[in-house]
Amino acid sequence: MNTFKNMIAALLVASTAAMPIAAHAQNSVDVSGDVKAVETSVDEAGNETTQLVEPGVIIPGGRLVFGTDYTNNSDEPAENFVVTNPLPTAVRLAPDADPDLIVSVDGGNSWGTLASLSIANEDGSTRTAAHADVTHVRWTLASIAPGESGRLEYPAIIR
Repeated sequence: MNTFKNMIAALLVASTAAMPIAAHAQNSVDVSGDVKAVETSVDEAGNETTQLVEPGVIIPGGRLVFGTDYTNNSDEPAENFVVTNPLPTAVRLAPDADPDLIVSVDGGNSWGTLASLSIANEDGSTRTAAHADVTHVRWTLASIAPGESGRLEYPAIIR
């Protein structure tokens, strides 16, 4: 039981460490990150409801959504604003993530869609990168208008 509690604590610490990094940051854009657990319930009529809740007891295979909120607090547009989120090692990118999401599988050294990236095997061969290989996700916002705000999200599964 203590091992399980330690795993939960480690995940929560890791998720806190996975807050967004605003590359090319402009002081006028505020970013903040959070993580929510995906909770699905079925009512007496058999209707399924899914909601995002504060993480509580989490287990391998559980779903999370990592989010980044941004707001441009200046009178000028923010151009080519880049937000990079490292994935905590306790999670993997969910298979239903947007296939156009820009990701890295090598710690942020190279970027592309998952389908365009590959992993080098120990024997020198390569294989197509998989969701479990993703180390970072990145969004580039062409322009954030003055006063504009929004949210960026990616789904993850606990390893």
